[in-house]
Amino acid sequence: MSDQKSKIEIVSYKGRRRHWLLKALVVLAAAGCLCFAILLGQVLSGARDDVKGDPKAMVILGCQLHDWGPSIMLRDRLDKALEYLEDHPDITVVVSGGQGENEPTTEAQGMVDYLVEHGFARENIIQETLSVNTWQNLTYSARHLEEAGYALKDGVIIVSNGFHLARAKMLAGRVGFENISVLSAPSSHVPTRLKMYIREPIALVKSFVLDR
Repeated sequence: MSDQKSKIEIVSYKGRRRHWLLKALVVLAAAGCLCFAILLGQVLSGARDDVKGDPKAMVILGCQLHDWGPSIMLRDRLDKALEYLEDHPDITVVVSGGQGENEPTTEAQGMVDYLVEHGFARENIIQETLSVNTWQNLTYSARHLEEAGYALKDGVIIVSNGFHLARAKMLAGRVGFENISVLSAPSSHVPTRLKMYIREPIALVKSFVLDR
């Protein structure tokens, strides 16, 4: 009788342990979803044009370059920049992006070619050709502008796709830019846009912690 009672108690204990383990997993999953939703809200809130004053410099962040030219996402960024440059032809533009393993040249060179083909003056463009991520984009672009005699406190416009701007603006402030404006390019390639809105909240945390 005693052995049977012990077996019942063991089974009961295991059942309670599974129950609490399941509850803990549900709580963790809910907390994770809530955190992701908050971060996604931050990303979405940054996806809009916000131009302050009269910035003297623009930084266009790089994206995939193909043999035939800029990817759809990069072309979106360049076309958005050109809309602004049409009324501000004297602004200094930094095109920022190195060369990936599957790219024919640097993203910066591809952007220069596109801007010049669409009528923007080559002499107003600075190429940043070494960066491989957003932190480097902004760090190296700031150095180029300072070397050209530009004061980072005088304001800058950062151009990228909307999903990218919350993180880009945070990092721009961290590298020393002040009076930061942004231009939010559309994301015409729908599959990439959906993927990036899933990826970017996680990248925001990563950049906040590690990119310094």
